[in-house]
Amino acid sequence: MKYLWGFIWTFILVHMLTYVAGSMLSAEYDFKMASIYGIGAYILVLIISSILPAPASAEEH
Repeated sequence: MKYLWGFIWTFILVHMLTYVAGSMLSAEYDFKMASIYGIGAYILVLIISSILPAPASAEEH
């Protein structure tokens, strides 16, 4: 379930970022390109989360 919500939030936030950045540059909003960016960002988030070590529990401190 965390992967589904992670994908949904990444997808929404990247679309919002693409819209705002394009608006600031007077560019046209492209849903297809924003979706590709969203999928790429989600894959990047998955790779980074698999590389980082898990946080230490309270007993290990």
